[in-house]
Amino acid sequence: MAQKYVTLSEVRDMLEDEARQRELSPDQRLALDHAARFAKVDGEKAAKIVEELRTVQVVNEYYAVKIADVMPAHPDDVRAIFQRERYTLSEEDTTRILEIVLKHQ
Repeated sequence: MAQKYVTLSEVRDMLEDEARQRELSPDQRLALDHAARFAKVDGEKAAKIVEELRTVQVVNEYYAVKIADVMPAHPDDVRAIFQRERYTLSEEDTTRILEIVLKHQ
C-alpha cells in the first residue's frame, strides 16, 4: 500500500466531515482537537501550498507537508525542518520555500 502524507489542515477537514456524519471515536476526537488547534491554514490552501512546494527540487511530498504544517517564517525554521538530511539546504531553495509560504499566509 502506498503512503500518502496529509497536512494537519486536511486531517482537520476530513475529521470534521466525518463528525457531521457520525459520532467520532475518542481517538478521532483527540486527533480533531489537535488538528484544529495547530492547523495554520484551511485544507484547500494547505493542498495548494504542498503542490507549489513540490516544484522546488529538494522538496519531496513529506517535506512539503511538514512545511505546510509549520508555515515557517524565517530561514532558520526552514533549515530546522530539513535538519535530518545529510545535505545543507541552499539559500536559493530556502528563499523560494519562504516565498511560497509567505504568499499563502
